[in-house]
Amino acid sequence: MTKSERHVPVLLQDAIEYLHVRRGATIADCTLGLAGHSSEIARGLGPEGHLIGFDRDPEALALAQARLNEVAAELGPEAPKITLLGEAFSTIGQHVPPASLDGLLADFGASSLQFDEAHRGFSFSADGPLDMRQDTRQGMTAAQVVNEANEHELADLIYEYGEERRSRRIARAIVRGRPLTTTGQLARLVATAAPAMKSDRIHPATRTFQALRIYVNRELDEIRALLEAAPTLLKPSGRLVVISFHSLEDRIAKDSLREGAHKGIWAVLTKKPVTPDEDEINRNPRSRSAKLRAAEKQ
Repeated sequence: MTKSERHVPVLLQDAIEYLHVRRGATIADCTLGLAGHSSEIARGLGPEGHLIGFDRDPEALALAQARLNEVAAELGPEAPKITLLGEAFSTIGQHVPPASLDGLLADFGASSLQFDEAHRGFSFSADGPLDMRQDTRQGMTAAQVVNEANEHELADLIYEYGEERRSRRIARAIVRGRPLTTTGQLARLVATAAPAMKSDRIHPATRTFQALRIYVNRELDEIRALLEAAPTLLKPSGRLVVISFHSLEDRIAKDSLREGAHKGIWAVLTKKPVTPDEDEINRNPRSRSAKLRAAEKQ
């Protein structure tokens, strides 16, 4: 069984329902990952439908392509048109015409593939190079950030993007411990500088790794760009569905939808975010912090 077959998408049925997936629709999945959501979307579109997928991670894009090829072969003449693009979702406006989408889905953050592969450098559970880039073809690595940024810059980014209260202590330890080249080195250094407290339910390095990942991939800027473009790309009554995994992402989504509702752009469909039930959390522990928000274009 492949990783893609084992992967259980977060809030899958909720996302499908809020997107209002139907025959003949054009739906954009802005975060293909392992094509878990896209596979289900494709099954509901029919031959007149169109699935457009984005992922800037070349490894994820290749796996998603293979999985969707299998789905298309299974569906035969009922398969929709499928277009996959190896681009950041912030560029969607360059690839999708205005008012052409019936639905737009984005599942923010790193994918299971990225966390599970040690060589990508996203996780401290297995030692690997400090990379953390979603697009391995370009950009600064996490190793470059921790080894080249000054102490003040490191403290600020760990505090801002990781919401880590002990950021100054951690930044000081990083500067003293340089050079750092692997996830294991960094995780051990952070755990020594800022040990877990009794109330902590996460590894002491979790927030620092989150901060570096967000910074390296400019994730919050990407999210803002997508949410700004979404109203222009959706048809009237088109649906936007976003899934976030931490407070920084969710705050941007919540504020964007609220502001859009005040301007008459959105009808917000989720007064409170939809969260996974106990069964999903048991099957997929990473889903425990997921929050889904949805809105309809006016």
